[in-house]
Amino acid sequence: KAYELANTAHRGQTRRSGEPYIHHPLSVARIIADLGLDDVTVAAALLHDSVEDTGVTLDQLADQFGDDVAGIVDGVTKLDRVQFDSKAAQQAATMRKMLVAMAKDLRVLMIKLADRLHNMRTIGAMSSEAQTRIARETLDVYAPLAHRLGMQDLKQQLEDLSFATLHPKQFAEIDHMVATRAPEREIYLEQVLEQVRMRLAELGVDAEVSGRPKHLWS
Repeated sequence: KAYELANTAHRGQTRRSGEPYIHHPLSVARIIADLGLDDVTVAAALLHDSVEDTGVTLDQLADQFGDDVAGIVDGVTKLDRVQFDSKAAQQAATMRKMLVAMAKDLRVLMIKLADRLHNMRTIGAMSSEAQTRIARETLDVYAPLAHRLGMQDLKQQLEDLSFATLHPKQFAEIDHMVATRAPEREIYLEQVLEQVRMRLAELGVDAEVSGRPKHLWS
C-alpha cells in the first residue's frame, strides 16, 4: 500500500539523472529493509518524500497507515528543511546534536541516513559544486551520526563515497593498492587471528576472535 501511494504521488517526477523519482524512495526503503527494520519503518521510508514533494498530507498518511508512519514521515520532512554549512567541525558537532534533538524517533534518523546514502550513491548526476558540498556535509555530519548510532556498515559506505567524490585521484590510488595486496593481506590477517586464538586457548580464555580489513577512507 505504501509503495502504491508513493508511486502514484511521485508519478511524472524525475530525478536529476532523468530516472523516475520513485526509484529514490524505493532504494531508501531497500536500505532500511536490509538493516532489518520493521514494516512501519519501511513504509515510512517509501513515503518519506511524499509530504514534502507531492500533494499527500500527513492526515492522509495517518488515516491510511497509522500515526507512527505519519510521525516518522513528518520527522524526516522537518529534518529535510534544515539547511546548514558544515565548514567548521564545531558547527558540524552542533548540527549533529540538533538533528538528534529534532528527531524524537530514532527511525527518523535511520531513514535520513539511508536517504543520504542513496543520494551519495547517485551523486554523479549533480553539479561538481553540489557534489563537493554534499560529500563534505556527509563526512562532517552524517557519517559521525551513523557511527553514534552503531551503524558501522552505513558509516563506512558514507565515508568511502564521500572520499571518492572529494579526492577521486587518491581514492583510485588506494583502491588499486588495496586490491593488489588483498590476497597477501587476507593470509596475514588469518595468521594473526589464529595465533591469538591459540594463545587465548592456552590461557583457558573462551573467546571469539575476528578481524576485518579497514575501509578505504579509514
